[in-house]
Amino acid sequence: MSPLDAAFLQAEDEEPGVSLAIASIAVFEGPPPASADFEAMIAGRLPLVPRYRQKAREVPLDLGPPVWVDDRDFDLGYHLRRTALPSPGGDEELATLMGRIMSTRLDRDRPLWEYWLVEGLAEDRWALISKVHHCMVDGVSGTDLYRVVLDETPEPGAAVADDWHPGAAPSPLRLAAAAALDAARLPLRQARAVTGALRRPTTLLRQTVAAAQGVTALAGALRPAAASSLSGRLSAHRRFAFARTSAADVGAVRHALGGTFNDVVLAAVTAGFRHLLLSRGELPTEHTVRTLVPVSVRAPGTESIRDNQVSMLLPELPVHLADPVERLVAVRQHLDRAKAEHEADAGAVLVQLARQEPFLAAALPVRWAARLPQRSVVTVTTNVPGPRTPLYALGRRLLEIIPYVPIGSTMRTGVAIFSYCGQVTFGVTGDRDAAADVWALAQGIEAGLGELRAAAGAAVGTHRRDGAR
Repeated sequence: MSPLDAAFLQAEDEEPGVSLAIASIAVFEGPPPASADFEAMIAGRLPLVPRYRQKAREVPLDLGPPVWVDDRDFDLGYHLRRTALPSPGGDEELATLMGRIMSTRLDRDRPLWEYWLVEGLAEDRWALISKVHHCMVDGVSGTDLYRVVLDETPEPGAAVADDWHPGAAPSPLRLAAAAALDAARLPLRQARAVTGALRRPTTLLRQTVAAAQGVTALAGALRPAAASSLSGRLSAHRRFAFARTSAADVGAVRHALGGTFNDVVLAAVTAGFRHLLLSRGELPTEHTVRTLVPVSVRAPGTESIRDNQVSMLLPELPVHLADPVERLVAVRQHLDRAKAEHEADAGAVLVQLARQEPFLAAALPVRWAARLPQRSVVTVTTNVPGPRTPLYALGRRLLEIIPYVPIGSTMRTGVAIFSYCGQVTFGVTGDRDAAADVWALAQGIEAGLGELRAAAGAAVGTHRRDGAR
């Protein structure tokens, strides 16, 4: 594993019971497939996802990062689960099931994934809940799994030839020896990295300046947020809710009021947090909600590499502003400032430097940070673009994908945003004990979108009237 992949395992170790798996709900048209057909479909794709038949093994004495080894006792049936919703099988029943599934950790003695086939959805639909540990994938590579497992046409694809045989399980001594050998080679890799960088002095200077600016900006962003009910101790159990809109509505707001797709959806999330705080009788202030925004640093064409390649921004959400247009402008300004100050560049450089350090030196800060209650970041908001063309499972069309983001530390809520085939969904994760009102956040997001649509419509009307004059 890379140091970043390993960090998700280490952070989970420091929080008893907490699961750091990422997930999503894929809703299909019915009827649900038979268990044997569903298992055959997944079995026919396993050769394309080698990680699904591997498990994580820790190296003795932390001489190196955890490694992936073949599971000699791999049992596909263990990873495929089937359940049904109680009547009426609507959004609330589906969200309740999702919260329960995501409250349980994945078994570290097995490959770190599960698929849940869910029957009983309203309108003769069914769902597939995909649960994968964050040490295995990030949002982009996790989304790519849909393209691998599902079909691009209603006609089911043929099974992939499979000649997999598990490799021998490495002994602890072998793992330790391999890690020690890798550590011995580290000075050579460091020298090569330095030599390669010195061959491009202009690029090196530019990256160094950007990284220094970014580190300064990130350090400034780590001041404590204003106290609120959004931060504090977490239980190991989760609640879930979700909201919906369309890419066309987001686009209409963008064209009328300015900004990017991400600006608009984050402005809606900002409205959701404002609504949530007000519903709790709390006054939103300028520094109440700082969010961690993951930023993909993947090179094009590397989506199928199952690992984490992300950096981050740490903007504040302007929940103190009541006007929806002012909120959108402020969100855009906060994000533009974070980008201009190279926050994501700094994060990427720090991740790359960790690859050039002994694993223990990189791992200890992660463990120390996980043990300390942080007061700077209040939530996480992640936006992942999904497929723009329809996907199918055994001839059934995939209708929507609802994302789930894990929460930990002192972050009692998190929001994931996902787009698929012209639809946009917001998955809201909350702590079961401290965020029982996750639907209030989801409803606030939808209300915020409604406010932005109304403002966009008014702006377009004004423009047309002015043009007519």
